Amino acid sequence: MTASLATALPGFSLVGRRAVVTASSRGIGRAIATMLGAAGASLVVHGTAEGLDLSQTVADVQATGASCTALVADFKDAAAVDAFAEEAILRLGAVDILVSNAAIQVRAAWDAMNAADIDDQLQVNLKAMLQLVGRFAPGMLERKWGRIVTVGSIQEAKPHPQMVAYAASKAAQTSVVVNLARQFAADGVTVNNLAPGVIVTDRNTAALADPGYAAAVLDRIPAKTFGTAQDCAGAALLLCSDAGRYITGSSLYVDGGMHL
Repeated sequence: MTASLATALPGFSLVGRRAVVTASSRGIGRAIATMLGAAGASLVVHGTAEGLDLSQTVADVQATGASCTALVADFKDAAAVDAFAEEAILRLGAVDILVSNAAIQVRAAWDAMNAADIDDQLQVNLKAMLQLVGRFAPGMLERKWGRIVTVGSIQEAKPHPQMVAYAASKAAQTSVVVNLARQFAADGVTVNNLAPGVIVTDRNTAALADPGYAAAVLDRIPAKTFGTAQDCAGAALLLCSDAGRYITGSSLYVDGGMHL
């Protein structure tokens, strides 16, 4: 699969590239990691705990013919983020592609939020991403090629009333993307944001199982269907490959038009 993709669609080939995909033990992260592996990249994938989910991601990536290894780290701990980055570089030799997908989402009304939950969301969703960029981007800039993709959310455009802190962290992340894209572009490093809409993953399966709730959500989506993790994976490959070399500082909504 790797060889055929690289041959048929050379602009999308990642042969020889080295990628880190955070929060890739399942869902969108696993789909993106597997897609990058199919395109030829060597991978470090990430989860918060050892287990079958992370092992399955490694197996899925390796099934494409790509090299893949897993690291475990809790990004609520800033020291763990630094250690993760160091080990990822040791395992890959260097990092050409960062897909920052790790995020915590805590639902709470604006007057019921607590400081710990706010801090955790800002640490994992924003600060950890900044730490990883700070560690990986210098090498990309030196080599004159790199791809940084943050995984945002429809919450940037349509913030949910029970996700004030989460939506704020994602909006701040997009501000970082615009800021760094301008600074990195001349050195061949693109920085973009991929913003999923309602994607069916284990995070929202229970909520969408309620027919009334699911119908109400679908009513707000022009495409009248929910997305899949694979919808996000294709968009990520574009942003991570030479095919997307002239795209930077952008938010690519994968949401069936929900942000409109």
